Amino acid sequence: MRVRGIVPATIAGLPFRQGAAFLSLFFLPTVAQATLLTVLPLGALRLLGTAQAVTLLYAGAGLVAVLGRLSIPALVRLIGRRSVFTLGAAALATGSALFAADRVPAFAVGIVLNAFAFACVEITSQLYLLDYAPRQALRHFEPTRIFSSAAPWTFGPWLGVYLQEKLAFVAPFAVAAVAAILLVVLLRALPLGDGTAVAAMQKPTTNPLRYLPRFFSQPRLVLAWTLAATRSSWWSMFFIYAPILAVTSGLGAETGGIVASIGTGWTWLVPIWGWAGRRFGLRRLLQIGYAAAGVLSIAAALTFGVPWLGAALLIMASFGAGTIDGAGNLLFLRAVHPYERSEMTTVFASFREVTQVGPPAVCAALLAFFNLPSVFVAAGAVMLASSALCGRIPRRL
Repeated sequence: MRVRGIVPATIAGLPFRQGAAFLSLFFLPTVAQATLLTVLPLGALRLLGTAQAVTLLYAGAGLVAVLGRLSIPALVRLIGRRSVFTLGAAALATGSALFAADRVPAFAVGIVLNAFAFACVEITSQLYLLDYAPRQALRHFEPTRIFSSAAPWTFGPWLGVYLQEKLAFVAPFAVAAVAAILLVVLLRALPLGDGTAVAAMQKPTTNPLRYLPRFFSQPRLVLAWTLAATRSSWWSMFFIYAPILAVTSGLGAETGGIVASIGTGWTWLVPIWGWAGRRFGLRRLLQIGYAAAGVLSIAAALTFGVPWLGAALLIMASFGAGTIDGAGNLLFLRAVHPYERSEMTTVFASFREVTQVGPPAVCAALLAFFNLPSVFVAAGAVMLASSALCGRIPRRL
């Protein structure tokens, strides 16, 4: 019963407790991911010795992770959504333990488990959100979700390196493991079932070949996936090669963490970009963001001989990329049909793992013939092409 004159507390249009629960499901994995963000590529560089070897490791791990992600709908049908979420948390904890072993084979397996863990948690959390949140609330929840992750993304990349160098080698991995445990505790405390999406999944359509063509036959979903993939490709480049650039140019590992932290710290401005998208149009916002990131990435490559200037330009490029994040996955959420959310969500979210295979493969080829700045040139060119592609976004968005 609602008392007249009293407005119930809400978070992004959802009841307060429900909104807080969903934000927590997205917040805890972000803590783990951000803490490991700079630690992992620097650890790979230490173990393997060259940027090209690091690139090949990430490409191979990403290929395996794609196959794992595409198996998630079948796992949801087989063992249930809650069990898949728990499996993801367990994979995160196991991967963290393997990273702590500091051996190449264990590190490689840890990279795969890490990607699979975040895929399980992300997909199941996204399905819970689609089932329990009204469609009109999604446009408000997505910027709020991204803003809630601003603190981890701002401090995590630097904090992981700092903890490892100043406290203990295993410290960042312990943080990720604790986050995994808290995720399981949180899930057990929430009244979330398998939801309507799972109920609609009882038909035997577990073969990815059956829903991949369906996804890519829908132009709006293809556009959303492509723009998300290019955005993710740029951030993947930034997270891997900005710290490597800092170390190889003499700026140091902690400086690399600081660059990554400042770059991701622009997340605090997400509410502004969400407002700008609603006020001036999502298409215009994305066109400007992609173009800015592209131009500044190429400029950073041209100043390779002056490391501090290149680092500063990469930070400015991340500002442009941050404006893109303000839209989050809104293009997809507005385009997907309710009756095929599970399959389509799985395919859409695969852009993360696909961008761990394609871009590293391209970067490995570039690094075989050119030096490190070629990676930033390629990333900048892709972002400029994406800016042009944004012209296909419907004006009503």
